[in-house]
Amino acid sequence: MRLRASQDRLKVEHSIIDGLRRVLEKLLDQNIEIRSIVPGRISMVRDAKGPMVKVRVTVPVTNGWKAIALAAGARQELFISTEFKKAELEQAFANAGALPAGS
Repeated sequence: MRLRASQDRLKVEHSIIDGLRRVLEKLLDQNIEIRSIVPGRISMVRDAKGPMVKVRVTVPVTNGWKAIALAAGARQELFISTEFKKAELEQAFANAGALPAGS
């Protein structure tokens, strides 16, 4: 089953780590420049402590950016379709309530 939200721009085909859905929906509400977000695989990790969502924008992909979200002992890949530059996307995540992954 495929679930879609936020004007059909958040493609939810897998589970989403705790707290991340709220950040992604706020990000999409605040930024019409973001065409879509596809959450990917979830992996358990030791360095993702605490309930706050941290996001690191990692590499460019064909139509945007790949990012890693960390929270509650898990990491999740995010594929973001946008024309934003890396710094603009990082600022948009901060405005939506995500912390930078280095903090």
